[in-house]
Amino acid sequence: MSQTKAELRTEFLAKRKALSADELTRRNDQLTAHFIDFFTEQSQSRPLRLVHTFLPIRRQNEVDTWPIIRWLWQRDVDIAISVSNITTNQLTHYPLTADTPLIENKWGIPEPINTGLTPVEPSAIDLVLVPLLAFDRHGHRVGYGKGYYDRFLADCRPDCLKVGLSLFEPVEQIADVNETDVPLDDCLAPNNM
Repeated sequence: MSQTKAELRTEFLAKRKALSADELTRRNDQLTAHFIDFFTEQSQSRPLRLVHTFLPIRRQNEVDTWPIIRWLWQRDVDIAISVSNITTNQLTHYPLTADTPLIENKWGIPEPINTGLTPVEPSAIDLVLVPLLAFDRHGHRVGYGKGYYDRFLADCRPDCLKVGLSLFEPVEQIADVNETDVPLDDCLAPNNM
C-alpha cells in the first residue's frame, strides 16, 4: 500500500517522537554500526575523503550523527555540514571540525557560525548522509517538505553516494514522488542495510 508524503510525514514524526530515550539510543547505536560497515566496504572501491552530514535536531528525535562524525574524524575523513537559507530554501556547506562553533537555527538544527569559513562546493563531496522521516524500497524519501536536500543532491556529482539514515524500516512505496525528488543510492536502518 502506498501513502503520500504528507501522510508519511505525519505518521513518522509521531513514531519518532514516541521513541523512548533507551530505544532511540539502541537504534542510533545500530545505525552507527551499520554505517561503519557500509563505509568500510564502500571505501575499498572508491575514495571517500569528504562526507557531508546533517546534525541532529534533538527535539525531533533525529538520528544522532555525532558518533559517525567522531568515527570519521578518527580516520582523517573531512566533514561538511550545511547552513540553511530560509529565504531561498538553499543550503550552503562548510567544513566541520572539533573546534567549529555551532548555533541552533529556528528549527533546532545546529549550524556553523560563519566566521569567514570558505564554503565547500557540492562537487567536492564524496558521500552525503541524508536526513529523512521515511523512505521506500525504491530509494525515495520523505523529508520535512521544503526541498532543501533535493536541490542540494541535484548539484552533487553523479558518483557522489547519497545515503539516507532512518530510525525505521522502509515503507513499500511513496505515492507522490515527483521528478525533482533525487533518489537515494542506499538507506541504512537499524535492522537492515
